Amino acid sequence: MLSGVGPQAHLEAHGVQVLVDQPMVGQGVADNPMNSVFIPSPVPVTLSLVQVVGITRSGSFIEGVSGSEFGIPVSEGARRLARSFGLFSPQTGQLGTLPPKQRTPEALERAAEAMRRLDRRAFRGGFILEKILGPVSSGHVELRSADPRANPAVTFNYFQESEDLQRCVRGIQTIERVIQSRAFANFTYANASTESIFTDSANFPVNLLPRHVNDSRTPEQYCRDTVMTIWHYHGGCQVGAVVDDDYRVFGVQRLRVIDSSTFKYSPGTNPQATVMMLGRYMGVKIQAERWRK
Repeated sequence: MLSGVGPQAHLEAHGVQVLVDQPMVGQGVADNPMNSVFIPSPVPVTLSLVQVVGITRSGSFIEGVSGSEFGIPVSEGARRLARSFGLFSPQTGQLGTLPPKQRTPEALERAAEAMRRLDRRAFRGGFILEKILGPVSSGHVELRSADPRANPAVTFNYFQESEDLQRCVRGIQTIERVIQSRAFANFTYANASTESIFTDSANFPVNLLPRHVNDSRTPEQYCRDTVMTIWHYHGGCQVGAVVDDDYRVFGVQRLRVIDSSTFKYSPGTNPQATVMMLGRYMGVKIQAERWRK
């Protein structure tokens, strides 16, 4: 958009010279909604990032992240630092957590301070994550200003389509059955009910979205309250709408877009390998075309 290719009215509103009026730039942006459940453990568990993925019939990816206090170092100073910059850190965590439109320095510090106040035992255990494959809901990305250093405004419209919400519910119900299984008996507190685990997880400070706390929490409400990104979003410059089959941008010459913004559908797992293979494939193809000239 900052190069002048995008919706004319939107570009003009930010003082960007319009080269190509392309209303589909920034449209069709989708993210794989992720929800997690934290299971506190009475005993230390092995430090582990995602190693095994369970794929449900409804199209959810179930993954686990665990570790003895998530690898928090033994010294108190280092422990406090780790709580600020760990896996679920609001500032830099891989699975972190503040909604992009709320990610101000003040909000980041409030979230970090909330995590620092937690008892160290609150970090002993693990998370089970649920991510929706191929979400139907989509949104858009817009400029906030013509300053290239300014972050854009991104709207994913999580669960706008009921199909996505129902798939999340089925994924959460799968996690619930896992927690109640015999295999998990040694890693949950005997006096901790499944309901209390989900209630505590909903209040865990990895997400500062407004809560809807009541006595009748439903899986649908849990999905809405605890949704976050896992950084696997795609779309905005989709093939057929903004670029052709060779990833050339319509309406201009010598410009291609080769990344996940061209995807109409993103693979269920981490899209990094797909993007790298696409870049390699197109790089070889472009080079071969130049050699033939």
